[in-house]
Amino acid sequence: MAYQTDWPEILEWLGKSRTVWIKKLARNDCSWAEDSMKRQYGFYVPSDVRNANFFPPLLALSPDRAHIRETELRTFWPTTGEWRISRVVHYLRKGSETHFTGLPKDQFAGLTPASLLLMGAFDLPDGLAHWILIVDSASEAAAIVESVFDLGSDFHTGLFLPADYLLRARDEYSQLIEELSHALAQGTLPAFIASAALPSTDALAQMAQTQFMRGRRLSSLSPFALAAPGDAVMTISRDIEYALYRQAEMRHRAAEVLRILTGQGGGVDIATAVVRGFGALDATFLSASQHRKSRAGMSFEHHIRRLLEDGNIRYEAQAVTGGRRPDFVMPTSASLANNAAEHHVSMVLSAKTTLRERWKQIALERFASPIFLATVDDRISDEAIRDMSGHNICLVVPESLKESDYDVHPNVITFGDFFRYEVGQKRPTLLAAPAFRLT
Repeated sequence: MAYQTDWPEILEWLGKSRTVWIKKLARNDCSWAEDSMKRQYGFYVPSDVRNANFFPPLLALSPDRAHIRETELRTFWPTTGEWRISRVVHYLRKGSETHFTGLPKDQFAGLTPASLLLMGAFDLPDGLAHWILIVDSASEAAAIVESVFDLGSDFHTGLFLPADYLLRARDEYSQLIEELSHALAQGTLPAFIASAALPSTDALAQMAQTQFMRGRRLSSLSPFALAAPGDAVMTISRDIEYALYRQAEMRHRAAEVLRILTGQGGGVDIATAVVRGFGALDATFLSASQHRKSRAGMSFEHHIRRLLEDGNIRYEAQAVTGGRRPDFVMPTSASLANNAAEHHVSMVLSAKTTLRERWKQIALERFASPIFLATVDDRISDEAIRDMSGHNICLVVPESLKESDYDVHPNVITFGDFFRYEVGQKRPTLLAAPAFRLT
């Protein structure tokens, strides 16, 4: 089972440690908890963390086992209040391979892929101990951790000084507090709210693309010119654009909440303002949640569209065909018909930032052309990928995810493979000016 860990609890434990280790859990780090046949027990410790004095020194405890360096440490698991004696073991004959064992199995079972492990040392009257929190990647707490510590889409593991990151977050909040306080005092809050309107998804996507290209001195986002087009899309969408959106969202929503709470009339105390404004507050937060979900999907489509256009690939977007509306059809929706002149080169490309069970919608649509499903989701289960293969769906993922998470599945290809092989080599007639553009 996956335990629920909330941000206040994480924040409390972050305050107890000078240095914190954060690790994105790989499949092998967790699969042992649900499969008794797995040889690995526990999770891997990278060599840079092992050598960073984060753990007590690893020693050879037996002369006849000099190739094994290990140490014991007390670990506390705040979610359940459990204490353990855990071990860090380095097998020199296996190179850098180091395992962390002596763990509560139930904390690693049932986790969403790419969940996070947070660990820090803290002092007790009788010595040092380490706390460990497991944060399911599907939780709101995981999103907060990723935002506070700037964990990009390519993040795997790292040591952090939490005080620095939390201080920076407080500094950003202080600036916004000053601006809102000034607007409230000057009676210019409506003008501030108008100026802090959330940018459209198209404008936000263009801002993120421009920032990515400027930082790398690129003139276009042609997938044929990029070494790893999938990684580029993932960085633009999940890192750059998400950061831009969170900044804009904070300004916009904070101003809205302030308007609601201060709009109850002069002299009203905070409790009265909250109760009387509860309906408006509830609507504001519901709108925020819905906007985040819709923005993420549209953002991904915008970035794929940019790859298609900069690559001069013929496509039609959001075309209604037979009651279905695929994200992208190449070259046109008319080519999906069995008797169409270009049916032999036709293909469907669907885009979903996260899959869960939604990929089954595509399977039910039964297109007569090959189906490719593009995603930046690093949390897809092996079972789901096998089910997709049974429905002849080919998954298209960023290059780094194929290498680290999906390398054993033949029906998972990279964005680079999709554009260079599936389009460039197998369907070269798709290479021309775009047939249609999104508006």
